Amino acid sequence: MEAGADAVFFGVNPLEGDRRADGTGAGFHARAKVGFEAEVLPDIMRDLHGRGVMAFVTFNVLVFDRELRDAERQLIHLAESGVDALIVQDLGVAKLAREICPDLPIHGSTQMSITSAEGAELARRFGASRVVLGRELSLQDIGRIARATDMELETFVHGALCVSYSGQCFSSEAWGGRSANRGQCAQACRLPYEMIVDGEYRDLGDARYLLSPGDLYALHQVPELVRIGVDCLKIEGRYKDAEFVALTTAAYRKAVDEAWADLPLSVTRQEEQDLEQVYSRGLGPHFMAGTNHQTVVRGRAPRHRGVRVGTVTGLTERGVLVSLTENVKPGDGLVFDPANWRKPQGKEEGGFVYQVNDAPGGSRQAESQVELRFGRGAIDPSRIRVGDPVWRTQDPSLNARVKPLLDAADPVYTRPVSAHFVGHVGQVPTLTLTDEQGRSVTVSAETPLSEARNRALDEATLTEQLGKLGGTGFHLAELTADLRGAAFLPVSALNALRREAADQLTELRRQLPERHAAPHLQHSLAAVAPSHDLQSMVHEPKLHVLVRTPEQLDAALEQRPNSITLDYLELYGLKPSVERVKAAGIPVRVASPRILKPTEQNLQKFLLSLEAGILVRSGGLLEGLQGVNGPQLIGDFSLNTANVLTARGLLDMGLSRLTPTHDLNAQQIAELAGLVGPEQLEVIAYQHLPVFHTEHCVFCRFLSEGTDYTNCGHPCESHRVALRDERGVVHPVMADVGCRNTVFEGRPQVAGAHLQDWLGAGLRDFRLEFVHESPEQVREVVQAHRAFLNGEISGGQLEARLAQVTDQGVTEGSLFVPDGFDVLPPLPML
Repeated sequence: MEAGADAVFFGVNPLEGDRRADGTGAGFHARAKVGFEAEVLPDIMRDLHGRGVMAFVTFNVLVFDRELRDAERQLIHLAESGVDALIVQDLGVAKLAREICPDLPIHGSTQMSITSAEGAELARRFGASRVVLGRELSLQDIGRIARATDMELETFVHGALCVSYSGQCFSSEAWGGRSANRGQCAQACRLPYEMIVDGEYRDLGDARYLLSPGDLYALHQVPELVRIGVDCLKIEGRYKDAEFVALTTAAYRKAVDEAWADLPLSVTRQEEQDLEQVYSRGLGPHFMAGTNHQTVVRGRAPRHRGVRVGTVTGLTERGVLVSLTENVKPGDGLVFDPANWRKPQGKEEGGFVYQVNDAPGGSRQAESQVELRFGRGAIDPSRIRVGDPVWRTQDPSLNARVKPLLDAADPVYTRPVSAHFVGHVGQVPTLTLTDEQGRSVTVSAETPLSEARNRALDEATLTEQLGKLGGTGFHLAELTADLRGAAFLPVSALNALRREAADQLTELRRQLPERHAAPHLQHSLAAVAPSHDLQSMVHEPKLHVLVRTPEQLDAALEQRPNSITLDYLELYGLKPSVERVKAAGIPVRVASPRILKPTEQNLQKFLLSLEAGILVRSGGLLEGLQGVNGPQLIGDFSLNTANVLTARGLLDMGLSRLTPTHDLNAQQIAELAGLVGPEQLEVIAYQHLPVFHTEHCVFCRFLSEGTDYTNCGHPCESHRVALRDERGVVHPVMADVGCRNTVFEGRPQVAGAHLQDWLGAGLRDFRLEFVHESPEQVREVVQAHRAFLNGEISGGQLEARLAQVTDQGVTEGSLFVPDGFDVLPPLPML
């Protein structure tokens, strides 16, 4: 608030009655470790509104069916507590929130993966009035979206970047049972990986953190964002301290005000260095400035680095010789960056500087060599090498510059008010204060104005005294006066009017809005309940096979599954392959990209021209296909269907079937089938879980000198790439038609332990997805599943056969059902 934020966003923990010992009562926000208590939210809102600051509460997780009742109670509480908007990921929950409280604004979270005007319109369909755009968009993309929709647009401008598109990361789910879509990100992107190219280890020098992006810094892009018409700029402050929040907010406040006034950006070198010093993994505009795959991921370190101050040039008996590029002083915290010459997770050497001495034979100047000394035992000189970069991670002088924003007794950032004073001799004077949102209060003095004997009341005196608004959160922006006669009013009486008016206006602003919030869940569930006899619709089990290479297609055609889906990198190979499948008399589908940007909308026309079914992975594409007759549409996992409300909302948009999100375990998938109808779902029985889906292209970054597809030489077309983690598991990487990369879990995720339960729940459409499998592996996987469905082998035998087919074993992955899951609350429709 003191740095000038117009709004803050934060999570709220569950109401007391919704907290459970089993952990299922977690707050519905994507920072599971932090959040304000629900019971104090009304007081927080009064304080914020009194200062003219809005609060956007994050409700930005996928919500499971068993949680819908709790979610409804929380939504009602948030609405009645006066929050200004909800930031929502789950489409079904967005619609429910709008039905519960129609006048509570809904903002579509960046986790909706919105990268086009069509994606924004999909969010509007489910109740949103604003969308937070994907952080991978350029200024040109944002401008195109702004011109194509009247939805309010919000963009991130500063802070940590996820390597994955938000809402499309399943690494935490795959490797720890902790879903990023449920506020439990394990930050697997910040771990070291080795690159395997065509089966061989590739030495990448000092790059070890191949999926760890630098931090976003778009201060210099603020003028263009203002010109484009973006409605809100967003600073990512997750798990940061007050210093970070204050400095970044103040910098962007000034930049916005200057841009709005058509003034040039006036940021100083010291202000920029402070932003880098307070927290930085390396700052840059990254995708907002256009695609340059050489800059987003440096790969040398995954953590805060601060400001680079020099390079190690040698050691002395008691210190370290450093060639400085920035001034260093006693008390600074430094770290020596070892890159990859020792284990990356090992302790780095560093500490607080005790002395800065002239180097032997040198002088202390910037760009010169100095000797740095540290406290006894603070560093191990044997672990420091010549050439190591030196970073300042802490600067004590920074505290003095940010202290006024943190420790001020009175408000620092104030909101404008206009004052209107009416003073007629013989009548009681009145003062009206009006805030920037048009709210007004009028106060009157106790006695009429008398004739002045000496100096009469004038506008100069009024301006001086009424402008003394210190401590109130206001500043006087405009004064008008209606004075008749030479009136006298003691300064003390005028000050009393000012204080009373300011107090009343503050109290008026603190009042919570009157909202009508009423339960609506039961009505919503009744509207989406299956209305037919499910048993009468059960058909023979079907196998749908997804392949990614022509060689895999050859094997799939031999096995004659119930359908074949083509998910090719190269579009030119699609049409002949579609014709091959059609000629074989097998239904054919093509997979769309998970992300479509404004310049990629022609892909929709191309997909339709193939006259094949479409596996729809993009919400924007689904919106764009509304009203189009012809192809069968299957909604994929990336639409993030976690509950019956979302499922029904998407199915009503023309989907024949839908694949649930990978955030659901096997039992939740079976339960969703009972709520929405099993014939409406197509579940994946064999796949490599897509753990990261990223705009960052590791092919371009590490196998070329190029910046994007125009000059990278397309190594994705000639090399097979995988990333090896610290456990030794090798994870395949593939690029899509938009050069976006997907990192797949190296071990296939198999549903053998759950297939029998799925069949018992009425599920009959099962998909098998292949990544780097050979044609022979494709044949064996299809045949093993067919043997199970024919009753020839058990689920356990199926898993055993599949484990023999693959090189790295198999995993239950996201399908794992934790112990005690059956004792959770009943489903909402039971």
